[in-house]
Amino acid sequence: MKKIILFLFALGLLTSCKTHQSISTDAIESTEEKIVKEDHEKYSSSIKEALNLYGQKDYINSAVKYKEAFDAIGGKAYPNDRYNAACSYSLAENKGRSFFHLFRLANDSNYSNLNHITTDTDLDYLHEDKKWIELIAIVETNKEFKEKDFDKPLVAKLEKIYTEDQKYRRQISRIKDEYGWESNEMKAHWQIINNKDSINLIEIVKILDNRGWLGKDIVGRQGNSTLFLVIQHSDIETQLKYLPMMREAVKEENADASSLALLEDRVALGQGKRQIYGSQIHTDNETREMYVAPLIDPENVDIRRAEV
Repeated sequence: MKKIILFLFALGLLTSCKTHQSISTDAIESTEEKIVKEDHEKYSSSIKEALNLYGQKDYINSAVKYKEAFDAIGGKAYPNDRYNAACSYSLAENKGRSFFHLFRLANDSNYSNLNHITTDTDLDYLHEDKKWIELIAIVETNKEFKEKDFDKPLVAKLEKIYTEDQKYRRQISRIKDEYGWESNEMKAHWQIINNKDSINLIEIVKILDNRGWLGKDIVGRQGNSTLFLVIQHSDIETQLKYLPMMREAVKEENADASSLALLEDRVALGQGKRQIYGSQIHTDNETREMYVAPLIDPENVDIRRAEV
């Protein structure tokens, strides 16, 4: 599942294998009728409660709240919420309801993120069930269909880079809890991350310099996000070099404006300026408390956020 952090950036682009999955969608799956305002508010409030309960590791009641949300709009759901409900049901050891939502997702929404669903540890409880094999077969078919026109060798390369970028960042929280932020174990872990980032950057720079900022129609959503991720995790000089390219990519709809906002904030802070969108979070070295890094015109930040 993927943590919902209201547009705040932490470590990577919505990272962590045990956090909420985010599936891009503009509409509730296959629904034509308008949802009355009261039902939609009930849906939203129940989803929020479900997320909070998941964060508290109260998976049974989290699943209950997801059911309340879906019932409020006639059993329908946004795909990302349906995926998250499946995770809560799995962690509550309710295979039946977890598979119900995952099969709805695979069959009705053509879910195709094979890499995520097969590595999300929230769903480990399901792996020994024969239905898991059937589910993954559907996801694989969806993936193959979605990627039929992709540059498949490049997609495979970017998928490997994405895994290397995210795998070790997903382990940070565990190492922090076990050894502490200032431990030798954490320092060694960050050295691994920095080494991986350097190797990944060499490959991404080759792609950007030779082919430009490739869109989702060529390398898929994850491949497209990988271009951004690696640049986001690079040094300030590299970020400055490719920031104009990403701005143009957004204009051409080959990159997400929300991702560009994250890079704009990183670059601004890297230059000693204030960030624009308030996406970057810093941590106090002594108290370890997190806070929003310096921000320009905070009173109007929501207006700027809405623009992206």
